[in-house]
Amino acid sequence: MIQMQSAAQLPPMPTVPGLSLVESEAQPFIQVVGISAAWRKLLLQAEMAAPHLQVATIEGEHGTGKHTLARYLFSRSPLSSSSFQRRDAREWLATDADPSTLAGFTYLDRVDLLAPPGQGLLLGVLRALQDRPPGRAVLLASTQTSLRQMAGQGLLLPDLAFRLTAIRFAIPPLRQRREDITPLAQSLLERICARYQQRPVLMGPGTLARLLQHNWPGNVRELASVLETALLEADNGVILAGNLALPTEQDLQSNQLPAGQPDNLSLDAVVRHHVQYVLDLNRGNKLRAARQLAISRSTLYRILGNESLL
Repeated sequence: MIQMQSAAQLPPMPTVPGLSLVESEAQPFIQVVGISAAWRKLLLQAEMAAPHLQVATIEGEHGTGKHTLARYLFSRSPLSSSSFQRRDAREWLATDADPSTLAGFTYLDRVDLLAPPGQGLLLGVLRALQDRPPGRAVLLASTQTSLRQMAGQGLLLPDLAFRLTAIRFAIPPLRQRREDITPLAQSLLERICARYQQRPVLMGPGTLARLLQHNWPGNVRELASVLETALLEADNGVILAGNLALPTEQDLQSNQLPAGQPDNLSLDAVVRHHVQYVLDLNRGNKLRAARQLAISRSTLYRILGNESLL
C-alpha cells in the first residue's frame, strides 16, 4: 500500500486507487492499491484531468469504487480545500439545484436513474455552469450504465449525455483486472483488522486461489464483505478457503439455472419474470422499462396483468 503523495513524488509505475479511502479530521488521504495496466491508466487519466475539471462522469458497475475515485479527483483538484458534497442526483435536483449558488466539489450519485423531468433540470444546471468562470465549482456525476448508450436507446437526453461525458472515467470491473485481487485483499484485510482492533491475519493454503477463481459480480465491495465475514469466522489468525462465503464448483454445477429463475419454466412465466426484473431495475418506471425491453407500454401492462402471451 502507498499513501498518496504529490504528483511529483509518484513512483514511475504508480498504482491506482483501489477503493481504500481513509480520512482523518485534519487531512484526508487515500491509499492506492493496484498493479493492473487498467488501474495505472485510470490513475494517469485522473492526474491529467483533475486540475481542469468542471463537469465529468464516472461510469462503473456497483461496488467498483466510483465514490473513491471521486474523492481522489477531489484531492487532486484546485478545490481540494473546499467542500466535498455527495448527493443523490434525484434528491439534489428536487431540493437545491440552483446553479447560481453551486460551489465546491459536488458528486452526484446515479444520474442514470433520473426521470425525464430531472434530466431537463440537470441539463439546465450544466448550461448555466458553462457560463461561469472555471475553478469555482465541479460537478462530477456517477452512473452504473453508459450514458451515451442510454441516449442512443432514447432513455437519456442526448445533449445531457454529451455534456456529462465530455470527460469520462470508466472503472473496469474486478473480473477484468484479476491481478489487482491479491493487493486489494491484503489492503482490505489490514483495514478490517484495524477496525476490529485485531492483529493482522494470514491467508491459509488455497485461500488466495479461491479468491482469484471467483468472478466478483459485486466487485471490490463484495470482496470486502467476503473478507470481513471470513475474518470473523477464522481461527488462530488464519483465513482458510472454507471461511470464504463463496459458491464452490459443486454448487455451480448443481444449480445451472440463474439465481431467481422462476420454478415454472413455461414461456409465459419466464417472460413475466424477466419483465418484472427489468421493471425493478428501473424502480417501477414502466416507460423506461418498456423502452429497454423494446416493447410498448400496453404490452408491458398486458404481461404484468398475467394475460397469456401465446
